[in-house]
Amino acid sequence: MLDANLKQQLQGLLTNLREPIELLSSLDDSAKSAELASLLDEIALLSDKVSVSRTDDDARRPSFLIRRASDPQVAVRFAGIPLGHEFTSLVLALLQVGGHPPKTAPEVLEQVRALDGDYHFETYFSLSCQNCPDIVQALNLMSVVNPRITHTAIDGGLFQAEVEARQVMAVPTIFLNGENFGQGRMELEQILAQLDTGAETKAAEKIAAKEAFDVLVVGGGPAGAAAAIYAARKGIRTGIAAERFGGQVLDTMAIENFISVQHTEGPKLVAQIEQHVKDYDVDIMTLQRAEKLIPAEREGGLHEVRLANGASLKARTVILSTGARWRQLGVPGEDEYRNKGVAYCPHCDGPLYKGKRVAVIGGGNSGVEAAIDLAGLVAHVTLIEFDSQLRADAVLQRKLASLPNVRIITSALTTEVLGDGTKVTGLAYKDRNKDELHQVELEGVFVQIGLVPNTEWLKDSVTLSRHGEIEVGHRGETSQPGVFAAGDCTTVPYKQIVIAMGEGSKAALSAFDYMIRLPAELEAEAA
Repeated sequence: MLDANLKQQLQGLLTNLREPIELLSSLDDSAKSAELASLLDEIALLSDKVSVSRTDDDARRPSFLIRRASDPQVAVRFAGIPLGHEFTSLVLALLQVGGHPPKTAPEVLEQVRALDGDYHFETYFSLSCQNCPDIVQALNLMSVVNPRITHTAIDGGLFQAEVEARQVMAVPTIFLNGENFGQGRMELEQILAQLDTGAETKAAEKIAAKEAFDVLVVGGGPAGAAAAIYAARKGIRTGIAAERFGGQVLDTMAIENFISVQHTEGPKLVAQIEQHVKDYDVDIMTLQRAEKLIPAEREGGLHEVRLANGASLKARTVILSTGARWRQLGVPGEDEYRNKGVAYCPHCDGPLYKGKRVAVIGGGNSGVEAAIDLAGLVAHVTLIEFDSQLRADAVLQRKLASLPNVRIITSALTTEVLGDGTKVTGLAYKDRNKDELHQVELEGVFVQIGLVPNTEWLKDSVTLSRHGEIEVGHRGETSQPGVFAAGDCTTVPYKQIVIAMGEGSKAALSAFDYMIRLPAELEAEAA
């Protein structure tokens, strides 16, 4: 199943195994079981520290356990065939069960070891989901570090009956001891924050004790990362406070317009950006949501950013790069059925709707691309566009029109998401030409109507446009001296990764220029 190049790479990685490991499979007569058996045999041939045997001790088939031979409590289970985006999860699980030390910070590992309780996690993923590996890898690591934690990663597309029985309609979905623990992308620190009730207080105390920064970047997307790099290169004290590093790019499947890189994927690009930032002396503070900006009382003074955990950060200059999030329909039923049929990521959640009828709301590039992708998985796609015509590129429209299981409805206003109390059952829309109401029976609604800036918390601090974007000048300056902004949260047109990076770099250079031009007496007071 693995090509020659991948086998060679994996063979090299398996030389890092310190302990022998066992691959214990549970199989049936299906083609997928035969595929899994072939994969496990191939892996075992790559290292004399890997053995494989069939035990059939798990009800989910195909599945397999990766177990440390010398300590059976150190184990990770996959239900399905972890290829696609999950191949990295498989490789890390092999290495970590085999004793290769993880790169996670020692204090985080100690926090995992200190968890008091028995935790059995189950994660439903799809092979096309770029957000799922972070969850799978985090929980796998926890199960390796702490013997009272177990984890099973389950391919939802392969275990459809189980997915429907547990009403899993979005990935990743995590169950803890049989109860729903959470949905969507999470990092290890976020999981720990939910399990360790004292973690947030400790984090707030640690942040509150930090000295003032020269440049504080709020937001960890491409604009924020570029700003941090350019600021740190000037040798000034730089920090990043963000809910998650990477922002919207983490939810982007294919990137083909990043100059000099013909093709990449969001999570891969974010990992490279994060490593670049870490090459410099930048204080990265994730899981931090900003709630209020208090500008300096005088030019050259310290700005304050208050966080949701009660702590505050202070800085001589601030760069706002909070990005944007998916725009919602704002109709009845949308909130009620989110992750119960209402979804925003067709790549992640599409496999869960195999053989079902779905709708895509939005006729721009993202909406048409989503409809094209989904048409290869689901029984039927209804694309609904408010305008009188689609706005996507012509080549995408031609591809969409060629698909037999797609219906396109234009001049349509979505008015309600319908459901039975537990899941989506349909969609209501108004024909804008005839002023008539219609309903479509379906089981999933994918919303693709653009983005809205994450700036609500700034409405009393800096000037915003009528669309909620931060108004900036040609140097990235806002209405407040010493406060700059960059990226999708600003009035700069064309929301693209490469543009956000350029704007972030410019904002950092502007912040540095602002500081060095402050009168000496003001600079001394701020210090």
